[in-house]
Amino acid sequence: MRTDIFARLDREPEPPKIEPPRMSRHRIALFGGTLAFYLAIVVAVLVSSWLVALDWKVMLFRPYQQWPEIHAFLDYYIVLGQRGPTATMVACWLGWRSWRQHTLRPLLTLGAALLLLNVSVGAVKIGLGRLGPHYATQIGSAELFAGGDIFPSGHTANAVVTWGILAYLATTPRARRYLSALSAIVSLGVGLTTVYLGTHWLSDVLLGWAAGLLIMLGLPWVEPLITRAEAWIFAQRENLRGRGPVPSVPVAAGGPRTAALPYAEDEDAVAQEPALEPAVAAAGGPGPSCPRSHPAHPSHPSQHLVRSERSPVTPTGSRRPPHADRAPRGGTSPASPVAGG
Repeated sequence: MRTDIFARLDREPEPPKIEPPRMSRHRIALFGGTLAFYLAIVVAVLVSSWLVALDWKVMLFRPYQQWPEIHAFLDYYIVLGQRGPTATMVACWLGWRSWRQHTLRPLLTLGAALLLLNVSVGAVKIGLGRLGPHYATQIGSAELFAGGDIFPSGHTANAVVTWGILAYLATTPRARRYLSALSAIVSLGVGLTTVYLGTHWLSDVLLGWAAGLLIMLGLPWVEPLITRAEAWIFAQRENLRGRGPVPSVPVAAGGPRTAALPYAEDEDAVAQEPALEPAVAAAGGPGPSCPRSHPAHPSHPSQHLVRSERSPVTPTGSRRPPHADRAPRGGTSPASPVAGG
């Protein structure tokens, strides 16, 4: 067994038995608490409560002017919350894991999480239509239903889901704890960065954290669908592998080539065909001593028989009974089909 660091690059001999997380009581309680927090933020913004007043105070404070020395760094740090770059990086890592472990679950889980994120966050964004701080028109207003799309914060929710999926798919409890802490720090920093840059209200970030956490806590409910999708994809792959080209059967040299005949003839018809040569010789044609390229079967049967004289072929054989009174050529033994080659 290889013990060096490159051993991790090899495929595992068989898929590992990884139990997906289940909806335990603890997880259900966290999901219910997060959902209540989510609804409370939405209601607080709808009624223009103290939370909206706090949004304006933070915006008028203008953090990007208070600490301009970190502005350049945070311009790059905010990329950790953008869906395109982060989803690409995480998908590459999970794709390698899928290849190594002979399973599609990591990639399918990431796809399901991002789909749920786009649908849930996008619907609330379009439905509430809140404007951002840079486009606010009235001080103290919640700026709702004005055609905006910043509530909740998509950067924050995406950071929670994209980096949290690594912790969700971790194979050991220790790795899950470390990755959970890392994803929490990254998503917290992305949310505060959007407030610093003035692209989101503080309430946008709070709702973005709650939206991403709801996706992560509810993923075990999607696991049966992911399992069925993986089984269906593997079944389709096996079907495609089984549809290869039909192998052709080689024909021996000098043997009969039934593919060139207008229709198939059974063994009885082939056995009876040499008996016609005496009649051909009597009519002035070549005799039995004339050499032929295919002694067992003529290359063009239509030269000897018309279609109406040939034996009709059915799935069970010829309808015409064999003629026992015909004398075979060159002897008295009964005729037998000649194998090719």
